[in-house]
Amino acid sequence: MADIFIFVPAYNVEKTLGDVLSAIPESVWKRSEVMVIDDGSMDNTRGAYDEFVKTHPRMPLFYFRFEKNSGYGAVVKKGLRLSTAGSYRFVACLHGDGQYPANLLDKFIEHLENFEAPSGQKLVLLQGSRHATRGGAKAGNMPLHKRIGGAFLTALENRVFRQKLTDRHSGFILYRTSFLKTVDLEKLSPSFDIDLELISIADARGFALGELPIPTVYAEETSNLNVVTYGLRCLRLVWRRLFK
Repeated sequence: MADIFIFVPAYNVEKTLGDVLSAIPESVWKRSEVMVIDDGSMDNTRGAYDEFVKTHPRMPLFYFRFEKNSGYGAVVKKGLRLSTAGSYRFVACLHGDGQYPANLLDKFIEHLENFEAPSGQKLVLLQGSRHATRGGAKAGNMPLHKRIGGAFLTALENRVFRQKLTDRHSGFILYRTSFLKTVDLEKLSPSFDIDLELISIADARGFALGELPIPTVYAEETSNLNVVTYGLRCLRLVWRRLFK
């Protein structure tokens, strides 16, 4: 019986979706159910999904589509709700644009499952860090403004949050569903800062967080993130944390 739920945020990813799904390790497929959540794509994302299903007919793979673009936060909340409604122990967010390493899911799941923090607690959240390896983000062609902005925000957040991380703005995150079931998912942000919001909640409650290094991959994908509004939303989270 599957104890891992993987949801794949997918918006105009017809060129990359098949490669992302193909990169999931076989050992992970054997204990997972995977859902592609199409956020109203205007390209042939559905066709890419259908093609993968046709060539991998026995994979535990499912598809859901928002008929109009609803935003990253809506996609994540949909994935998290589905994970907490089942009997899964772990849930992973794997972006469909190929920016995050599907091939490392087995390593991340093993770490989340077995690693204990110095406090003796099991991790409830494990994030992939593009900055854990010095110079990795630059080598992976992350734009300069994102490197500078991310470094500034992470440094500020590390002054405010209890637990120190090197990259709080990576979307490659795995969770324990036992933690997610304590969160009112409907109150979470509808935008990209939902990931940081969940990190902040876990940190504020004293749960153990962890990170592992991941490679940085920036190619020809089009980002839907507005760095200005995202940065302001993150600063608002920091402000709330300071004065709550």
